[in-house]
Amino acid sequence: MEYNFKDIEARWQKYWQQNNTFKAEDRSTKPKYYVLDMFPYPSGAGLHVGHPLGYIASDIIARYKRHRGFNVLHPMGYDSFGLPAEQYAIQTGQHPALTTKKNIQRYRRQLDKIGFSFDWDREVRTSSPDFYRFTQEIFLRLFNTWFNKKTGKAEPIADLIAAFSFSGTEGVEAAASEDLHFTAEDWNMYSEEAQEKILQNYRLAYRAESTVNWCPALGTVLANDEVKDGLSERGGHPVVQKKMMQWSMRITAYAQQLLDGLEEVDWNESLKETQRNWIGRSEGARVEFSLQGHTEKIEVFTTRPDTIFGASFMVLAPEHPLVDGITVPEYAGAVKKYKEQAARKTERDRMADVKTISGQFTGAYAIHPFTQKSIPVWVGDYVLASYGTGAVMAVPAHDSRDYAFARQFELPVLPVVEGGDVSKEAFEAKEGTVVNSDFLNGLQVGEAIHKAIAQIEEMGLGEGKINYRLRDAVFGRQRYWGEPIPIYYKEGIPMPVKAEHLPLSLPEVDAYLPTEEGEPPLARAAAWEYDPEKGVVAKGEGYPLETTTMPGWAGSSWYYLRYMSPQAGKLVDEEAVRYWQEVDLYVGGSEHATGHLLYSRFWHKFLHDLEIAPTTEPFRKLINQGMILGNSAVVYRVEGKNTFVSYGLRKQYKTTKIHADVALVNSSDELDVEGFKAWRDDLGNAEFILEDGKFKVGREVEKMSKRWYNVVNPDDICAQYGADTLRMYEMFLGPLEQSKPWNTAGISGVHGFLRKLYRLYVQNDSLLVNEEKADKKELKALHTLLKKVTEDMNTFSFNTSISAFMICVNELTELRCSKREILEPLAICLSPFAPHLAEELWHKLGHATGISRVDFPAYNEAHLEEDAFVYPVAFNGKMRFKQELPRNASKESVEKEVMQNEKTKHYLEGKTPKKVIVVPGKIVNIVV
Repeated sequence: MEYNFKDIEARWQKYWQQNNTFKAEDRSTKPKYYVLDMFPYPSGAGLHVGHPLGYIASDIIARYKRHRGFNVLHPMGYDSFGLPAEQYAIQTGQHPALTTKKNIQRYRRQLDKIGFSFDWDREVRTSSPDFYRFTQEIFLRLFNTWFNKKTGKAEPIADLIAAFSFSGTEGVEAAASEDLHFTAEDWNMYSEEAQEKILQNYRLAYRAESTVNWCPALGTVLANDEVKDGLSERGGHPVVQKKMMQWSMRITAYAQQLLDGLEEVDWNESLKETQRNWIGRSEGARVEFSLQGHTEKIEVFTTRPDTIFGASFMVLAPEHPLVDGITVPEYAGAVKKYKEQAARKTERDRMADVKTISGQFTGAYAIHPFTQKSIPVWVGDYVLASYGTGAVMAVPAHDSRDYAFARQFELPVLPVVEGGDVSKEAFEAKEGTVVNSDFLNGLQVGEAIHKAIAQIEEMGLGEGKINYRLRDAVFGRQRYWGEPIPIYYKEGIPMPVKAEHLPLSLPEVDAYLPTEEGEPPLARAAAWEYDPEKGVVAKGEGYPLETTTMPGWAGSSWYYLRYMSPQAGKLVDEEAVRYWQEVDLYVGGSEHATGHLLYSRFWHKFLHDLEIAPTTEPFRKLINQGMILGNSAVVYRVEGKNTFVSYGLRKQYKTTKIHADVALVNSSDELDVEGFKAWRDDLGNAEFILEDGKFKVGREVEKMSKRWYNVVNPDDICAQYGADTLRMYEMFLGPLEQSKPWNTAGISGVHGFLRKLYRLYVQNDSLLVNEEKADKKELKALHTLLKKVTEDMNTFSFNTSISAFMICVNELTELRCSKREILEPLAICLSPFAPHLAEELWHKLGHATGISRVDFPAYNEAHLEEDAFVYPVAFNGKMRFKQELPRNASKESVEKEVMQNEKTKHYLEGKTPKKVIVVPGKIVNIVV
């Protein structure tokens, strides 16, 4: 019988499920290995062939590690809260939980078809109350802690309250939103409301007025990574900057630890550098500038205090709290208009747009702290409220953005460091001699920085300071489908819901839209108030509950810990967490570098402070898999007509390109014309201009997306070729970390290889395997493969492993090898890559148990040594033929064998050679 992949794969998937083959043990004498995928959001579209790329790679490693004797934890779950399900609920009125459950069922069916070795007993769903009760617990722990800079860790908020009661802020070094000062007497005189307002300045989860990305169409706040070019990534709706009371996480408290931790992990340098830049550590000085006619001062942070004498104007962010108060009446209208214009851009867009120069003069003037000269104060959107102090002392001679601003608005450019030509551009080099700077003149830049900071501190104008670009993470979302935040309000004071009342479950609502007053959907619930004794109660029976929900990154920031003990009735099982420690290998997309990976590292470090997480970093090694790109099909419509022209004739007409569904195109790029006409209503009467009787499409490599109709469903590939073919083909496409285009035409070659491999073992329903001793060539073929696969596992070079499999199978086929000594280890070696076929072959070889935990065969270098060498034989330096001879043959033996060769006699033409030069293991040259 031929290779019947459908029966084989169904049989072994059922076997794995019934025998719980991939169950991990929480206590084992084996070494542990935790391999994890970034879990998916279960969308209604299901998986396309690009999604499993990382899963296949991690599954190969998980299976290989089991063969190597490891106790492997390889779990899977679902990041099941999110906007798509909520938007669908708004459109249809169907509860998001129902669509999410349906989508998860489809994902599970698709994942099972591909044969992943997941321990499904450990599945987590972030939208399950059994899971998010612990996400809420983590939130409450964050709410009830502060970050002590002295100890470098999170500590109970009760300790901070005790310190305030005893000595006020004296001696307290805390991560805080503002630098506050009060005495113990002051603290003890404050009302409960005033005290809580102060504590919000220190809590790691806190509520404050923040500038957020507000999307009116979606009715929610979006994270920076959910916004692109001023539009929401989901739906493409306009996003504006807006100030509102919002929950935030004080991730900035861990900024330095997040930087330092990058030195501990095995991640690629590009990803590390992305995080370093996002955290953005810089050293400099905080300096205060007085304002003419105002008691307030403008505080700036500068990394170049050596250039302070070159400050010729100041720029405030449009959101800066002083803008409205210092703007003179004649400029008030223009400033208001400019602020509205800036609010339509996200901070990320403002940072990225270096070409557009815009600004507005406020009419106000600041006083230079050293020269006492008046310098104008402007508003400009290239300054961000969330970075530094939201204000800059502009030194256009030595900063390119300040320079562009100064040239645009004809402001002075004052050079204070020698070395550049500021008539042409800013001189930004951090070296040179300082000039035009009073007490700094003649110093080198480095020396001037230190002296400027010393003078600033001596005069009480500011202080030396380390600053970070990283901002606290906005945590609330004005939506329904997310974890409820376990906070209620007593006389306006945020209070924690009691632990015994968790989970605070999502209530039923009559609609998933904001209320008419603009409150989040949870405000619609009939029972959404809180009684500290009873828990959640009906309206009018308790205190108001928080109506915003947590962002999507809440559950994903700690799910990897829950996998370690998913059935525990508490946050984690301490013994299980001590055993698994951390994720040994994490596989996922690079797009999460500044979102999920930062947030999860932050939560992990916090949980480490609380002695819940045993390590300081969650993910030891991380690999970003590349993207599988779609091979789009493009047809060409003649402009103004419903006529389409075949690809080879397109240049003869004026055409526009239209994407066609790749399912309507065969491997020869020929379009199913009748299917295409039936695909859309407007194509039914279309006409087609053929070439050679066929209609050919063009091809374009693009992101795989429903938008481009280039999505390939893995179910279809599994049905036509089998899951093992899909697995090996995706790995064969190219290096794991590179993006590569999908080409269905190439998959038949991989399928043919598996059929050929199967025929080594079975033909005509009969097992061919015999017990004969393997010869040298057979052993060499096998052990060359074993060595290559073993080495490639360490570098994740699965594409070259599959090439080695193909070479080995070709060699064994030519040798007509049917020997158990070769074919049994070959089946084990195949197991991580094509597990269904490997199990089938193992079973046919007579084994009663599965292959998954059989020891991986070791390669033997002795079998790789060559017994022979192929000598190039040259005449007067020109190579004429090759002759294989024993590698250990003496010079005399080599010469004798070559001279007896009929080809030698042919080239000598009866002549006697002057000399025969033999270089052992290299060449034979006959001089005639």
